[in-house]
Amino acid sequence: MVTTKVTPQARAVNNQPLKKHLEFELALEFLRVVEDAAIASAKTMGQGNRKHADQVAVEAMRRTMDTVHMQGTIVIGEGERDEAPMLYIGERVGAPQQDGMSFPEVDIAVDPLEGTNLCATGSPGAITVLAASERHGLLHAPDCYMEKLVVGPSCKGACDLDAPVAENLKAIARRLDRDVEDLVIVVLDRPRHEKLVADIRAAGARIRLIGDGDLSAGIAAAVIGTGVHAVFGSGGAPEGVITAAALRCLNGEILARLVVNTPELEERVAKMGITDSKKIYTTRDLAPGRNIIFAATGVTDGALMRGVRFFGEGTRVNSLVMTLETGAIRFVDSIHLEKKPDVKVRFA
Repeated sequence: MVTTKVTPQARAVNNQPLKKHLEFELALEFLRVVEDAAIASAKTMGQGNRKHADQVAVEAMRRTMDTVHMQGTIVIGEGERDEAPMLYIGERVGAPQQDGMSFPEVDIAVDPLEGTNLCATGSPGAITVLAASERHGLLHAPDCYMEKLVVGPSCKGACDLDAPVAENLKAIARRLDRDVEDLVIVVLDRPRHEKLVADIRAAGARIRLIGDGDLSAGIAAAVIGTGVHAVFGSGGAPEGVITAAALRCLNGEILARLVVNTPELEERVAKMGITDSKKIYTTRDLAPGRNIIFAATGVTDGALMRGVRFFGEGTRVNSLVMTLETGAIRFVDSIHLEKKPDVKVRFA
């Protein structure tokens, strides 16, 4: 008779809720994943090659992900298998299982480099991002546009995606106990937002136009002190799901609706099991998981995190790691030292 030895670690994973393993082990493992991707892409900063910047981020993220003890499935990634060589939707990731060990099953959404143009030009706001949950804890969103309205905890329940812009701005101002003129609304600088921008200006609010990075802007809207009060407009649906995962941890809110405007997209959405393409999604609809991890690292300087800094003895990175079930929000400042005999660490 052949017996299999079950290690204490494996027994703990089998008998305890997934949340404990996520909190104490996977959260810090995912920190390594986004840090490595950020460092790799930061080395391409300002070189003007957005495709190369994204490629090195993908490769670094995938390489580190395969050292994590998990049974991971990419549910939001770089696209379909025939379009992306790695981190494609449906790809299995994680370290090979060992005899007697049981790794947790995890759904993973990634944006290896949000703001490829920002990194390529050295502009602020580029980040590397990962969100994870138990199986079926993240909406499998199609790669299309999504209308979005993102607010912080104080404004939950105050807005309506179909309400006029002026009404939503008044509702946000009331909740924040300030005038509409005091609000700062982030909008992607795109031709499709011409009317939206005009409506916001007509209502009296201020606008911060951004070239890329509505995901990081959405996170900033849910954190007091960033100077961002809301995000309006349409952007990528996959980024909307990852934003929702972060907002679940930050107690913020996103209201969203898929922009399905072609027969081909209608067919693709139907194949993904979405029967109502006009549905307005809430934060919990997009990220319904009970055990959610969100991790991001700054590539270039942004509202929440500084970008990667290289110095003689190594690399310094700023990251944000959050877990829903335990309510932990960690701002992490990491220094990765080169193995040199004369290494020195400087404070601040």
